[in-house]
Amino acid sequence: MSEKKPQTLSNHGRMDTWFHFFILPALFGNLLVCIVHDYHDPRHFHEWLVLLSIVLIVLAFKVRLYALRVQDRVIRLEERLRLATVLPEALRVPSLALTEAQLVALRFAPDAELPMLVDKTLRDQLGQKEIKKAIVNWRPDYWRV
Repeated sequence: MSEKKPQTLSNHGRMDTWFHFFILPALFGNLLVCIVHDYHDPRHFHEWLVLLSIVLIVLAFKVRLYALRVQDRVIRLEERLRLATVLPEALRVPSLALTEAQLVALRFAPDAELPMLVDKTLRDQLGQKEIKKAIVNWRPDYWRV
């Protein structure tokens, strides 16, 4: 079994081969073909096909966004549980003020760095990018959609 490449700030983003390199190009290609076909032979049916092509593209993006939102909610719950067990008593109640975006970014912080990073996030109101930049030892998340 091959080892997974260690994640860092620069390489933690993920491209889904099927979605980014097959589904989207095929849907946009289909839209282009329908537009050209409608241009050369304008009929209501061809206009309908253009509309249907747009609907399919929107549907593809919405389905992906729904999956990402559900995953963010699961990450939020996991991180709340982790914060309750890892944080010192003084930070547990203030940590409830963390936003979903901050919690999603904190999932990359190892347990040893978490208290310091939560304190800094709350004090300075760090955003996702700032939180990720502040992490010294990256905790990988290979399951992200």
